[in-house]
Amino acid sequence: MKKKFTNILYWIAMMGLVLYFAYSKGWILANFESITPQQAQSLLQNDNNVTLLDVRTIEEFKQGHIRGAKLIPLSVLEKNLDKLRADQNKKIIVYCRSGNRSVAASRILNKHGFVPLNVKGGIIGFMGVKMEIVK
Repeated sequence: MKKKFTNILYWIAMMGLVLYFAYSKGWILANFESITPQQAQSLLQNDNNVTLLDVRTIEEFKQGHIRGAKLIPLSVLEKNLDKLRADQNKKIIVYCRSGNRSVAASRILNKHGFVPLNVKGGIIGFMGVKMEIVK
């Protein structure tokens, strides 16, 4: 009986981890769209109604970012939404290093009435489509 109970707890814990991982990647319970770096690149080139938001740290931003990106680190995003109020009616393309922090940022933005587009793969993905990285 004890072994059966331990097995049940193990599988519940495993399912919890899987659900947490899927949530953190934006695969489930996401009220925003995730786009590929190619789609983001196309929007940036062809749509004047978009803003590019980098949610990495200041240090990461200084090491290289996409030209024209606004920096608001995820850790201070919710306190600095006023910096995006002028962009309230625009789509906001959100990126980080690999795509995890941008999911969290997209959830915050969506909660406050913005239209975020999370970039899958972050700046690493942008490098794959040869986006210009500036320092």
